Parts: sequence; C-alpha cells; structure tokens
Amino acid sequence: MKKVSFAKFGGPDVLHLIDAEEPHPGPGRIRIAVRAAGVNPVDWRVREGQVLGAHPIELPAGVGLDAAGVVDEVGEGVEGVEVGDHVFGEGTDTYAEFAVLSAWARIPQGLTFQEAAGYPSVVETALRIIREVGVRSGQTLLVSGASGGVGSAVLQIARDRGITVIGTAGAPNQDYLRSLGALATTYGEGWVERVRRLGPVDAALDLAGSGVIRELVELTGNPHKVISIADLGAPKLGVRFSGVAGSVPEALAEAVDLISRGKLHIPVEKSYTLAEAAAAHIDSHAGHTRGRRVVVVRADRT
Repeated sequence: MKKVSFAKFGGPDVLHLIDAEEPHPGPGRIRIAVRAAGVNPVDWRVREGQVLGAHPIELPAGVGLDAAGVVDEVGEGVEGVEVGDHVFGEGTDTYAEFAVLSAWARIPQGLTFQEAAGYPSVVETALRIIREVGVRSGQTLLVSGASGGVGSAVLQIARDRGITVIGTAGAPNQDYLRSLGALATTYGEGWVERVRRLGPVDAALDLAGSGVIRELVELTGNPHKVISIADLGAPKLGVRFSGVAGSVPEALAEAVDLISRGKLHIPVEKSYTLAEAAAAHIDSHAGHTRGRRVVVVRADRT
C-alpha cells in the first residue's frame, strides 16, 4: 500500500510517499480503507520533532491521526461495527491507503468522507479545552485564532452551550466567524482594545500560538482562565498547555449528536493527494485556515 512516512525529523521535505506493508487491527481495533485523512497541526509538530508528551514516536514513522473510510477488517473483541460500514475516527499513520483506528463512530448521514475526516481530533480538542478553561453558560469566551478547525468547533459548541464567543482572525475570515455565531475582530495592532470594546472576557483560548499569552491573561485577569494548544512556552506565564487527549470515543459521540442536530459544521477549505502531503503541512503551518484541510486518499465511493 501507499503511505506517507518520514525517516528523520525536519521540514516538509522529509515526507515521502512509500510502499509499505498493510497494517492489521489487534484486539479492540478496526482497519479501514482510508478515503480521507484530516490534516492537523500536531502532524507537522510531530514531524518537526517537537516534544509532545502525548505523541512519542519512533523513526521511521507514518503521519496522521484522523481518518474516514470503509471498515474492511475488525479486530478481536470489537462489537457494533461490521465490514463495509462507513466510519470516521482516530488512529495512527492515517495518511495511507489503509489505517488502524482505535476510536471510531459511524459517519452521520449527509456527511462525505472528506468532511468526516476533519472532525475527530478537532472536536476532541475543542470539547477538552472548553472543559479545562471552565467557561459556563452566560459567560464570554475569547478565542484567539478562531477560524481554523478547532476554532470552528469551539465557536459552535460554545454557542450551543449558551456561551458568548469573541473570535479573532484575519480580515478575510471575519464574516466566517460571524456566520458561526461569534463576535468577530481582527488580530494585529490594537486587537486588545478591540476585544475590550466587544465586552468583558471570562476565559480565553490560544489556538494559533501567535505570542498573545500575556494579552490573554491581561484580558481575563487570571492565567488559570487561559488555555493554549499552540504555545509550548505558555506554562512559563502560568498558563496551561493542553496537549493530552481525553476520551476520543466520547468526543466522537458528541460530534455525531451535534452534526445530526445541525449544530456543528466544519467546511473543508482545501484537499490534497497523498503525494501532496508536504504541501498540506506547509499550508497548515502557515495558518489562516477557514475550517479544515484534508488529504484525499480515494475519491468518495462505496
């Protein structure tokens, strides 16, 4: 099978499309014929060799956590899923023609494989950091770097819970943020005052790692009311860096519920082939995403 792999840490150029042995599921796992894989910042962070305790790896290594596809092997002890089912979920080395998943759910009706591939890690992360920052119904949450996949999920989940959301993003994405129910403003010079004019902030999330931790603490008045998923230096300022995943099965179940109720939709901004994985990482690293990016392994089909 074809698989994206890297044998040393480094830039996008270390990624290569190789021929590899097909994986097979152990107990409690399933294998899918991958239709699409989600592109997440953690993918290029791991490729660069950043120290992320949740994702220790040995070289050579594959790439990717999220995928959607068709079940073609079921491991021992697995119930409730059969060969031929259309699922999305989280596993390992998902930039490949076949991948083993450790958590999965059936794809909600009306969602394509490409769309579904963009949800698993994004929704888990969004649910986790909303919980960790402790924001409640009736309060206001500031989201820095709000237009990407996690930001899109955070805005919609928070609004469904009765939380007011202020989102920062580039000028081209202001209408997008408003379409998700956020009060929107641009980042850049004067952004703190622009946020203040929108109202007091009870909690804040740093999703972009753009060096704004001090300002987020200033706006909330408490470093314990700020969470970052992108700035490894955040703990030096008393802010928690959240990098360890919670329950992916629970997150997938909540994602299915939200999608089915029409409360969560994350658009696919751009798709890539397996051979274009390096370009996907370059674009992901550059930021300014509106929604999700995915690697398409096979065209949608049954």
